[in-house]
Parts: sequence; structure tokens; C-alpha cells
Amino acid sequence: MLLNLCLFFLFLTSSDITVQAIGVNWGTTSSHPLPPDKVVELLKSNKITKVKLFDADPLVLQALSGSNIGVTVGIPNSMLKSLNSSRKVAESWVHDNVTRYVSSGSSGVRIEYVAIGDEPFQQSYGEQYHPFVIGSAMNIQTALAKVSLANQVKVVVPCSYDTFQSESSLPSKGHFRPDLNKTMIELLTFLRKHHSPFFVTISPFINFHRNKNISLNFSLFEETKHPRNDAHRTYKNSFDLGYDTVVTALSTAGFPEMDVVVAKIGWPTDGAANATSSTAETFMKGLMDHLRSKSGTPLRPRNPPIETYIYSLLDEDQRSIVDGNFERHWGVFTFDGQAKYNVDLGQGSKNLVNAQFVEYLSSKWCVVNNNKDLSNATASSLNACSTADCTAISPGGSCFNISWPANISYAFNNYYQLHDQRADSCDFGGLGLITTVDPSVGNCRFPVELRTSHSVSLYGTSLFQWMILLTINTILQDFL
Repeated sequence: MLLNLCLFFLFLTSSDITVQAIGVNWGTTSSHPLPPDKVVELLKSNKITKVKLFDADPLVLQALSGSNIGVTVGIPNSMLKSLNSSRKVAESWVHDNVTRYVSSGSSGVRIEYVAIGDEPFQQSYGEQYHPFVIGSAMNIQTALAKVSLANQVKVVVPCSYDTFQSESSLPSKGHFRPDLNKTMIELLTFLRKHHSPFFVTISPFINFHRNKNISLNFSLFEETKHPRNDAHRTYKNSFDLGYDTVVTALSTAGFPEMDVVVAKIGWPTDGAANATSSTAETFMKGLMDHLRSKSGTPLRPRNPPIETYIYSLLDEDQRSIVDGNFERHWGVFTFDGQAKYNVDLGQGSKNLVNAQFVEYLSSKWCVVNNNKDLSNATASSLNACSTADCTAISPGGSCFNISWPANISYAFNNYYQLHDQRADSCDFGGLGLITTVDPSVGNCRFPVELRTSHSVSLYGTSLFQWMILLTINTILQDFL
């Protein structure tokens, strides 16, 4: 009887650990981001206990104070050069963005990691950040040790999905990119010395999107007639394939026991073929079931990643679309905190809880005035889309199939909402018309933006002020 009780409590404890190991990425590259306090309530309502940030915005960190949510604070790539060159800059950053928040005790922020850069080794960046990553990590580590936080807060470097590769697309041939060999050895040596995990992105969607040899079923954890066989190991899904490629790359580099954190994984819902809410729901349910089974992967059986961060919590309409229009649609929730589909992220229920009491601008839209000569309307819409988010009307997007001139109206409206519904932002040379009738068509939603433009200026200002301080510090260091 006593043995059964012990086993029962052990099961409860292990189940709780599994739930805590699921977190989300919270990005704020939005024209009108959901206010931080609303986002924190959204996290708490859905029992999400870990969050990864891409910066250290004071408004966000203040909102997280007292929430007991485990936090990864990020350092933007643009700061790495200054942090690499000066320990004083690193000490100042740690003081302003870590110490001041964690020192508040239970009412403070539970910061667990500092992330050096946002995937600074991504191939599209070239080598512009490579020389600064390890030095920045070491200086931040020294600064944390100086204030007795090195055991509490770990320094990590998020690595992109293209940091590792395999010419045969099989895990047994996995390795890090040749141009990164020296840097990766330095990074992994640093991580092992300080007992920090390896943060890496696994992207089944991008692998599927770019590789015609990978089926949709294989990517979605669904039964497939064509599993991959590799050195007597069978792979039934794209996640295990990617994860074990990382494991092999770590082993080849001499770090076979390195703990792995999946820093970003998800499935977008718009902006590309097979980027839909229903497909994303299938992927997410498959991923959650796989992680909770604790089955691990063929190379690491019963040893799943120690933490996994879903990408992403919310859509971001200002994210770069260099890699594809889908980049602005990774959110499990829409920009205004409304669930796109249902999945159990740890809340114990398959029904996600939406953000509450969200404040919107007035129920007004900007559309094409059909009584005008529309011969120049397309040119006007292209101009609108140069700043507004028009990814949904691109090929594969949810609004791609709406007819002309409704697609022109979509572009006009997004520009109008971006500019806080100012009357002059719906002019377009007299072609625009403000209406109170919702022009949404089927699954194509014409949005009304959030009433949060004041937050945007504060978000931008905090980073801008920090960049000024870094520049001044660098100039003073050179002068001294």
C-alpha cells in the first residue's frame, strides 16, 4: 500500500514537471501590441508557466512581476558588439534588466535565462554577429556572478534551425555548419562549464515548406506510409528527425550529454500553403502528445527536451518577412489574444482562454469607393502594403481568393488601422471610403486595431534609450 502511494505521488510530481516544461515565445514586433498586463493575464489564464522574450522591455518585465512565470530575457543582436567590447556595459545591462527585477523577492520576476542575441548565427545574417557572441556571453556571465546570480540565472545562446544540417537529411549525418565549427566549440564549452543548456530552433514547418521529400503527414505527427530509416532507427515524424540531427551534431562536436531546450517550434496559420489554423492545430496537438508521452527520440529514448517553447504566443504584424509571409502568423493566438484553435498547453483543458476586456479602436474600416475611377487603385494598394501588413492577400494567404476590388479594400484598411484610423490615412487620392459596415469576407477578416498606440512608442523608446546609452559608453571607453 505504501509503495503504491509513493508511486502515485511520483506520477503526480512527474506530470507536473512535464507541464512546466512547456513555455511560449512572446514577441512584441507589432504595430499595436496587446498591453503587457493583458498578455500576462492570458498566460496565467492558460496556466503557461514559462515565457521566452526577445528583449528586456521594462513594461513587459513589470507586468511579469509577481506572476511566478519563469522568464527568459533576450538581448537583441544589435547590442552584441557593445556587450562584447565592455564588461561595464554588460554589468550595466544586468543591473538594469535582471538585478532590479529579481531582487524584489516574491514580487519580482523569476528570470531563469538570459538569451544572448536572437538567433545570431542565422545564415541570412552572414558572419556579422559571430565575433561578438561568445564575448557577450562571457561578459554577461561575469556580470551575473558579480551580483551572485550566476547559479540562479543561466546564460544561453538561441541557435537557429540552419545552425545544424545534414546533407542526407538523416540524423546520423548531422553536424554544425562548417563556418560555425570553431564558434560552436567555444559556445558548447562555455555552456558545459556553466551548466547551461543548448537552445535551438526545430522547424518542421520550414523543413516541409522547403523540402519536397518531406510529407505533410510526417510533419504533423500523423501516421505515414513512408517513415525514415537511419542506421537501424526508424523516424515517424519530422520533429524527431530534426532533434536527433541536433543530438548527432552535439555528439560529433564532443558534447553528447548536452541538455537541449527547444527554443522555438510551431506552425503558422497564414501566409503560405498549408499554413492554416486547422493544420496548426493538428501539429500542436501532435507535438504536445509527443512531449507528454516522454518517449523521447530514437537517439534519446525517454529523454525529451528539458524545455520546449512554442513559437509563438501572438501574431506580430511587423516581423520581417524575408523568410516568407508566414513569419507574421506564428501565433497560437491572434494579435488581439483570441485563440485560433484549441490545444492543451498545460492548462489541463483543450479549450484555450482568450484575452479579456481587450480595447479596440472604433468599429470603422477603410474600403475602396466603388463610385470612383479605380484604374490607379492597384498602385495605391501596393503603396499601402509597403508599410501595412498585407501578407494575408499573398498567394496561400487566407484572403488571397477574395475578388478585386475587395483585395484593394483589404490593403487600404490595414494601412488605415496601422495609422490609428486617421481620416487622412483613408484618402488614397480620393479612392478610400470610411465605413461602419464590416467588409470581412468568409474566413478573410478585415481587422480593427487595438487601442494601444501609446505602448508602441514606449516599447520603441526603451530600446532606443538603451542603444543611446551603449553608444555613449562605447565612445567614453574609446576616449578613456
